[in-house]
Amino acid sequence: MLESNNPELTSWIKVPENSDFPIQNLPYGIATSGDLIFIATRIGNTVIDLSVLADFGYFDGIDIPDLSVFYEKSLNQLAALPKETRIALRERLSEIFSVSNTELQSNEEARQLALYQSDKIEMLMPVQVGDYTDFYSSIEHATNVGKMFRDPSKALLPNWKHLPVGYHGRASSIVVSGTAIHRPKGQTKPKDDEPPQFGPSKQLDFELEMAFITSARTTLGESIAVDRAEEAIFGLVIFNDLSARDIQKWEYVPLGPFLSKSFGSVISPWVITMEALEPYRTKGPKQEPEVLPYLQIAGEHNFDIQLEVAIQPQNAEPTKVCHSNSRYLYWNMAQQLAHQTVAGCNLNPGDMYASGTISGPTPDSFGSMLELSWKGTQPIKMKDGSERTFLLDHDTIIMRAFAERNGIRIGFGDCITTILPAK
Repeated sequence: MLESNNPELTSWIKVPENSDFPIQNLPYGIATSGDLIFIATRIGNTVIDLSVLADFGYFDGIDIPDLSVFYEKSLNQLAALPKETRIALRERLSEIFSVSNTELQSNEEARQLALYQSDKIEMLMPVQVGDYTDFYSSIEHATNVGKMFRDPSKALLPNWKHLPVGYHGRASSIVVSGTAIHRPKGQTKPKDDEPPQFGPSKQLDFELEMAFITSARTTLGESIAVDRAEEAIFGLVIFNDLSARDIQKWEYVPLGPFLSKSFGSVISPWVITMEALEPYRTKGPKQEPEVLPYLQIAGEHNFDIQLEVAIQPQNAEPTKVCHSNSRYLYWNMAQQLAHQTVAGCNLNPGDMYASGTISGPTPDSFGSMLELSWKGTQPIKMKDGSERTFLLDHDTIIMRAFAERNGIRIGFGDCITTILPAK
């Protein structure tokens, strides 16, 4: 076990009860205050400027060839550091902020420069996303959608249990939590016997997903073995893959989603490292039939991360509509990345790979309004008395995620967006 994951550790920085950010978390993000933009970590409600710690020599014992990595405006170069270097950095941060360590505690000048209250800073996009893949890895979600739109006895397409289905999405429209998204416009075909129409989507939906960010850089033609794939993953974020279901229904044959998914996806600002999530591993669903050898992997490669979604109407309280868990994913991250690269696709640090909607086995664990309202036939009641089948203008979607074990909660913070009217 990494010492930084020791559940007995406490910090000299105050950590509120049920905080997402105990000293065992130590996530990475990009923060801004005034004219400053800096790489940060967080403990409790305190955001820490890592460039200041580098300036004061706190990382001098770590083999980091170029300390300018801490002055970048994205995490891409930090992610690209060798895994052993990233582990050493996290262990050092854990040491510096442990309650018994006085190196920074007693250095008032460094503390004044490095520490910010979280409500005094703004979080920016953590990575510059070069490429983005969206998978379709929840068997419950795929089955539900198949039942709605196809013969229920053939809900899963023939390839689904043999490979992690995915498509290459639009990287430029991935934005950070707090960014509002305008309702998309496009073609829809409400009735089969009538011509298509153009206008704002009437079936705007959220999709509850997690996404992982790669650390590896590979060459064209190279593939990553499934049992080495996790070494190429930097960390995870919450991913709200907004979807226009009515536009999607008309456009997706024969090549899949296009305008229905490219208008905006929202991520949480803090990247939670694979090292922080190590204690929360769990087994995934049994895969039958047996997958091909390049996808076979032993051990625990799913993570017990609790997920929830709330919808907040304008000027009203939020209503929790979903509680799911990433352990339900049929295809794990290692398999997703092995499949992504098996044909020779090259990777870069900062690339993003979303899981697809994560639905569980019960109706309250369905990860989209399409499922929760069962294609609009079962409205969901809000606390203010209004109902939803899909998202309305000025609704705010709040996603949260956390893993908890042995009294230690590793959280992701909030992933929030508000739906604005179509432009």
